[in-house]
Amino acid sequence: MASCNEDFLRLASGYLFPEVARRTRAWQERNPGKSVLRLGIGNTTEALAPSVVSAMKEKLDLLSSRDTYTGYGDEQGDLPLRKALQRHYGRLGISIALDEIFVSDGAKSDAANIQSIFSRSSRIAVQDPAYPVYVDSNVASGHAGDYDESIMGYRSIAYMPSDAANGFVPVPPEERADIVYLCFPNNPTGAVATKEQLKAFVDWALERRSVIVFDAAYSDYIRTPGIPRSIYEIDGAERCAIEISSFSKYAGFTGVRLGWSIVPMALESDNAPTGTFNRLWNRRQCTFFNGASNIAQAGGVAALSDEGRRECMELVGYYLGNADIIRNGLEGAGLACYGGVDSPYVWVRCPDGFSSWEYFDFLLDKASVVVTPGAGFGSRGEGYVRVSAYGHREDIERAVESIRRVYGC
Repeated sequence: MASCNEDFLRLASGYLFPEVARRTRAWQERNPGKSVLRLGIGNTTEALAPSVVSAMKEKLDLLSSRDTYTGYGDEQGDLPLRKALQRHYGRLGISIALDEIFVSDGAKSDAANIQSIFSRSSRIAVQDPAYPVYVDSNVASGHAGDYDESIMGYRSIAYMPSDAANGFVPVPPEERADIVYLCFPNNPTGAVATKEQLKAFVDWALERRSVIVFDAAYSDYIRTPGIPRSIYEIDGAERCAIEISSFSKYAGFTGVRLGWSIVPMALESDNAPTGTFNRLWNRRQCTFFNGASNIAQAGGVAALSDEGRRECMELVGYYLGNADIIRNGLEGAGLACYGGVDSPYVWVRCPDGFSSWEYFDFLLDKASVVVTPGAGFGSRGEGYVRVSAYGHREDIERAVESIRRVYGC
């Protein structure tokens, strides 16, 4: 008799973003004719860079002829893209070997799938609040244990408090943790970590033979000098860290789908000498993945070229401009705001004792604005909402003005 995977049944509630969408649809049904201003999910809105579009069209033309058609590529990623990524890290002064680079369909997939090369007994640590996939994928994989209402979390996960007191940058956990998920610039809080703060994690991981999974998907949004864009800017990180990243927010590939992971040859643990994790991830990709779209990969090569880099950074600058409008506008309305400087997300404290979901409903009812409740990111997200800078400038301005009117500004 077939039976379901009971670990999926341990998931505490529906995935955050579909729930936001469900509540928004219900509000629209109750308020026909009213438009919604969306500052919720981090979905890019501006057109792809011209050089990226040109490269993908050129690849599509090649696929239209049997003489130049290509089918499956390397499971690790097409060589031109891996070489482009190698050069990308070279700009940061980081040397990455080609066989340490694995192209995928996005950082979210890799964040979930990477745990498959680690023992089921591994204990996970996450920032709290955290992007939901880090927790939910580990729950579904049997790493999390049961949900405990008293802690608003899972018993077998180590939660690293990230709050205003520590600038939303946690310290390494005192308790045992074998795999630590870090994300900087952070989703949802918008915080960044200094070299000293990341070095504390690298030193901790090296001492305990633990592994850091570092999500650098928003690294191109960093504009504060001296803030690291990669975990590999920290000495020793190649022996204890896997880095995942994405073209989604840098080049607008949210629907195109393209990302990558770096699994260094030097990475090791007690039962896995150097090269083992790289070999296991390579085997996993070759077994379960046929490679990212060759059209998307052609676009990725273009996005990393000098021209593409200039064009894509203009997109990044556009969204950072939106973040400035949001943060300045909401602070002017008397709201406490964090992030939004090196990140497209502004983390806003709910006023007047509102819970996250209550403030979500308040802004939707009073301002017709959709945000993301912080409670959906973990227990320490309660009392905050995440406001996204992804949107057309005119819609961002309308949304901010609508919120300001609620507060008499």
